[in-house]
Amino acid sequence: MPAGVSWATYLKMFAASLLAMCAGAEVVHRYYLPDLSIPEIPPKPGELKTELLGLKKRQHEPQVSQQ
Repeated sequence: MPAGVSWATYLKMFAASLLAMCAGAEVVHRYYLPDLSIPEIPPKPGELKTELLGLKKRQHEPQVSQQ
């Protein structure tokens, strides 16, 4: 078996790694809120302007200091 471990240990680590990868991707997509819409007419090279909508929304919210 790879890395000198049993099949059960190998499969548990593989499942844990896959779960962690999927959970991390979900957290990133919920934080940055990417625009996943597909335009009818693709933009010409150099015209595409991307924005991180989630980050933009969070930057405009007032910051409350707790001191």
